[in-house]
Amino acid sequence: MKRFILTLPILLCLICNDTLAAGKVALGYDLGAEVVSAYLWRGQYNGGLSFQPMATIGFDTENTSFRIGAWASIGASDWAFKSNLPIGEEDPNTYFVPEVDLMLSYNFYGITIGANHYYYCDGSNFFSWKPTQTFLEDENSSQTEVFVGYSFDHSFGQAAYINWYTFVAGNDFLYNEETLELERAWSSYLEMGYDYSFDFGLTLGIQLGFSLWESEIYGNEDFALTNLSARIGQEWEFDLCSIEIFAQGMLNTHDITKDNLFVKGAGDNKIGIQKLNGTIGLGLWF
Repeated sequence: MKRFILTLPILLCLICNDTLAAGKVALGYDLGAEVVSAYLWRGQYNGGLSFQPMATIGFDTENTSFRIGAWASIGASDWAFKSNLPIGEEDPNTYFVPEVDLMLSYNFYGITIGANHYYYCDGSNFFSWKPTQTFLEDENSSQTEVFVGYSFDHSFGQAAYINWYTFVAGNDFLYNEETLELERAWSSYLEMGYDYSFDFGLTLGIQLGFSLWESEIYGNEDFALTNLSARIGQEWEFDLCSIEIFAQGMLNTHDITKDNLFVKGAGDNKIGIQKLNGTIGLGLWF
């Protein structure tokens, strides 16, 4: 693992040199934020009303792009955990905490490689290679994944894509009942999507997401379709910014029952349980 950490900057330098030699380089960035009524992620309900800013910076050429940046989610009830209520109290807003993700990606002729690091602001360690579980000795809840994907933009005329994500560090584990130890689960998620643009700034995005093998993160014991979602949005572009309103519906088809399609209560009661979710949002981008 240390060898990988030392090698990564060298690889990035080689990528940059090849990119600079390929053609004219322009500064590239993304800056903005969304307010959503619910935080949805890969078939899961991860929180209620949330503010989600994002900032990335990098460079673009005709056929390549590089980005490094951060994304965060801060829920309206995220700070309620400071009330120190005992675990199990019937308070739906007790255990949400802010999340900060660090992102790195490189795109070359439609092929994208990169990494995401997820950190939850709960006082645990910021990073660990070990296959840890939250609330064990080192109390590590962070997660790191690597990914590779391909966009079929040129073939289909719209943004069709396929991405593979695998967790390689942090809170991703399977419990071995024979050795009584935690083992790396290598939780992996395959996502296929298609984004279609209509006239007047109207967009429609469709996603299919699969957990490829047993995973505590996605809650399945074998291959499963865990995310079937659609998002429709309307965007208005101005000189300095663009504004979008959108709505998204999401269905997790894994182990659906009449009792978990909708879960009574709110907040923490829904996490990892409720199978049908939706959100509406407003985005501002510069």
